[in-house]
Amino acid sequence: MIIETLSTFPGMFESVMGASMMRIAQEKGLLDFTAYDLRDWTHDRHRTTDDDPYGGGVGLVMKCGPIFEAYQDITNIDLGIEPDSASGNEQPRTGPAPRHADAAKPKTIFLTPCGRRFDDALANELAAEERLLFVCGHYEGIDERVYELADYQISLGDYVITSGELASMIIIDAVVRKIDGVLGADGGALDESFADGLLEYPQYTRPADYFGRNVPEVLLSGDHGAIAKWRHEMSLLRTAELRPDLLDEIELEKDDLNFLKSSLSERRS
Repeated sequence: MIIETLSTFPGMFESVMGASMMRIAQEKGLLDFTAYDLRDWTHDRHRTTDDDPYGGGVGLVMKCGPIFEAYQDITNIDLGIEPDSASGNEQPRTGPAPRHADAAKPKTIFLTPCGRRFDDALANELAAEERLLFVCGHYEGIDERVYELADYQISLGDYVITSGELASMIIIDAVVRKIDGVLGADGGALDESFADGLLEYPQYTRPADYFGRNVPEVLLSGDHGAIAKWRHEMSLLRTAELRPDLLDEIELEKDDLNFLKSSLSERRS
């Protein structure tokens, strides 16, 4: 998979993309990652990517010109933009050439509070794509005209963070770990929280007895059928107690419904 980001602070990606599973995915050749600097598509000596909003207001808005020009170069799609024409530009673009101009057109993602709420289903949807381009906002917002480029507008939730760079890192991590071969264990991503709509079951490791705090006996039994049953039931119970809203989206089997009814009744009594 090819993943590219376009932002005013590309250095923010270095630590996350250079460590742990993101680094391993690149070393395995499963991920080709590039962080582009939006300032490379500016034309003034200050490399300006933002300006005051029309109509007044607090904060600065990211300019549409650098984003349109960058998209045109990165995707090799003609948008009718002529960066070096007589449009007030002081100097030509001087940044490095895009790496994948001849690759398939990317699915372009904008991180915005107006977007679709990010979840595991959307992570699976994005993981099936060949190429993703994240356009990361900053400051007060982005000039509305560039949203015509968006294939996806995504929000992490109902809160505000400093930048789209932070949000894109979370989405990239969630997507890349779903690519076959990235995780060490086969099917590792299939057993995690939300993969089947439920929260993941509790996990334990050595020692089995830590000052009277014991691992459940079933996990020490070696009975794989019993362990699988216990894990499924614990996922059901944990979801019902901590995220009951998730159960509204799942059609549970009769045995699961009976288990939950009995277990929750016991815990409340």
